[in-house]
Amino acid sequence: MSFDIDLHKRIGDTDIGCRVEPEEGLTVLFGPSGAGKTSVLNMVAGLVTPDSGHVRVAGETLFDGAVNVPVEQRRAGYVFQDARLFPHLKVQANLLYGAPEGASLDGIAFLGLNPLLDRWPRTLSGGEARRVAIGRALLSKPRFLLLDEPLSSLDRARREEIMAVIERLRDETRLPILMVTHDRAEAERLGTRIVEM
Repeated sequence: MSFDIDLHKRIGDTDIGCRVEPEEGLTVLFGPSGAGKTSVLNMVAGLVTPDSGHVRVAGETLFDGAVNVPVEQRRAGYVFQDARLFPHLKVQANLLYGAPEGASLDGIAFLGLNPLLDRWPRTLSGGEARRVAIGRALLSKPRFLLLDEPLSSLDRARREEIMAVIERLRDETRLPILMVTHDRAEAERLGTRIVEM
């Protein structure tokens, strides 16, 4: 299961181009801020329509000249740069939001979220909120994961905690993962391959 991406998009004065050859594992889009990395994630998710190119995940075409699969049918698990938890829902309700009926938290036990289930998002640390966001993405039964700067704004201990979670996702879930970072050490540690932008 892998990504096959060749996208082009002009946004304002910026030409964004990205090519990812099929290869299993975790693909890192690496480069400075403003290079278009998040825009590529948004195009893969279907939130932004490319000007040309294609997106294929695990052999299924999500976008090309003739096909543009709607966002809700792509089944992307998207973890945004900020956790984007619903402030009016406790952690358990946040986790189950968008999950299929009857979904169980057993499949995400490795995230260590049980002690947090009855807490409000505003009481969570940055690392806890990020783990909840990853758990919510996984419970939606995604076909692939998109991680946008998942380690940004975290202190060293929380970064290490989330890196260990991402390594486990990479090694155990077999889901194609596309991750954005501007930190080379993160890219080298987590990525099966690095695509520079």
